[in-house]
Order: sequence, then structure tokens, then C-alpha cells
Amino acid sequence: MPEIGVVAEKRIKLIVNRIHNLPTPPMVFAQVNKVISDPNTSAYEIGAIISEDPALSAKVLKLTNSAFYGLPRTVTSVKQAIIILGLDVVKSLVLSASVFDTFSKQYQVDKSYLDSFWRHSLLVAFMARIISRNKNFPSFMEAEESFSAGLLHDIGKLVILAHLPEEFQKIKLMTAENPEAPVCQVEEQILGFDHAAVGSYLCVKWNLPDQLSSAIQFHHFPEQDIDNMTTQIIHVSDHLAWKAVVAEEGIKFVNENIQCSDLALDLLGLKKDREDQLIQLLRAEYIKAETFLKMAQGD
Repeated sequence: MPEIGVVAEKRIKLIVNRIHNLPTPPMVFAQVNKVISDPNTSAYEIGAIISEDPALSAKVLKLTNSAFYGLPRTVTSVKQAIIILGLDVVKSLVLSASVFDTFSKQYQVDKSYLDSFWRHSLLVAFMARIISRNKNFPSFMEAEESFSAGLLHDIGKLVILAHLPEEFQKIKLMTAENPEAPVCQVEEQILGFDHAAVGSYLCVKWNLPDQLSSAIQFHHFPEQDIDNMTTQIIHVSDHLAWKAVVAEEGIKFVNENIQCSDLALDLLGLKKDREDQLIQLLRAEYIKAETFLKMAQGD
């Protein structure tokens, strides 16, 4: 996909804006996102906002105390979770809970597709976190930004599924008939844009960071966004996540042809011979993700 030009961008916005009930993050997430951007914010301020939503507070605590974070003691308050994990980690948790709830409960979509969708999204998010922590990104902040980008990288597919069901079925049928054709290419042919463009525009409407929306837009074409390391991370993570599923299950649960960019690997300082090692790390992380999966299914 070439970089989106002015005319194409206007067309995407026009079509997406015609979609009724375009998903928006809950008010709590919007407040948290705004306050965290303020360098003078405190854990107590964030905790007070999240605590106003009992259901969200419960999810944050459930995730914080899950095996995924492996904390040595039980965390009993949102404020405590923020102090222990940091603002950006909690922001990632709030985003995860918000997005899961939006599509698991508000939209009547195929449950089996949702399950496979979230499994892949989580695989990419976990892989992105692993790559970030194995690179020169020492802080929680960069790793959690990569996690969020991984979680949302295909969110445009759910928008198409929920709001353009006829077109989605056409995409599904054409992809099945042309298994060698990448999904984004089929989407371009049927819709005139792909899920990455929809997801990127959705992130803009949600006022998420430019780096994140750009990573979503170009995750299939990282060479068009070489200054954004998050884009390179998500591209490689997407490739490794699909490879991990193929190796483990023998088949892909949805059709996707991911060719890994050598440029992205070079920019991240990764070698092809490290892929198997990274996939093993991914599986070890994924085993601990049952709480995320249950949340994805609306539990």
C-alpha cells in the first residue's frame, strides 16, 4: 500500500465517518489518557479517575494480580497498582479493558472470530513487549506503548466486521478463493482502503498518540515509516505471531500472508536465526495470559 495521499485520506474519513456508532473508548479511558499526558499528574489522580468506574477498577486489579505480571504480593487498590506498575502500564491495562469491552459486549459479531482475533492481537502485543524489552528500550513506557500498538494493530478489521458485514463477507470469500493474496490487498480491492487505514483513523478519533496510529497504519509496510520504531516492532511481531501459530497448530486460524521486512529486522538489530528463540519466549508469555483471554471473551 502506498502512503495515503490527500484524496485517499479524505475518502477514508468520509466512509468511516458514515459508519454509525463508530466505537469510542469509555469516558474513563479518555480522562486517563488526558491526565497521563500531563507530566505533573500523580498516581492518586489517576487512581481516583479509574476508581469512579467499579467494573474497570475490578478489571485493572484482576489483570494486575494475574500471573502475567507475577507480582510477589496481592495488589488491593488501583492507586497501589499504579505505584507498583507505573502510569504507562496501567494506561495499557485500561486501554485493553476498554477495547475488549467495546467489541465483546456492544457488537453482535461471531464469537469464534472474536476469539481468534483476540488471540492473534494478544500474541502480537506480547511479542512487541518482548522485542521492546530485548532492545534498547529499558523503561516500562516504551514496552507498554508497543504492547498497546500490538493489541490494536488489527482493530480496523473489527470495525469492518461490525459495521460493513456484507463487505466483510466478500473479503472473507475472496481471501478463501485467493489464499496467496494478503488480506489488506483484498480489502483495498473491495473497499478502496484496508483495515490498517481504518484502525489508524480510529486511533486518531480516540486521540491516541501519533506514533501508535502511524504504527497501525504502516504495520504491513514498515519501510514507509522507518523513523517509527514502533512500526518496525509491530511488523516483526505480526510476522512472528503468525509463524508461532502455524508452527503450533499446523494451520492459520485466519488467512494472512505476512512477509517479514529485512529492513525492519535490520532497524531492530534482529537476525533471522533469532526467530525461533523469540517465538519460544512468546509462548512462555502467552501461557500466562488466560486472564486477558477471559476478558477478551467478555468474562
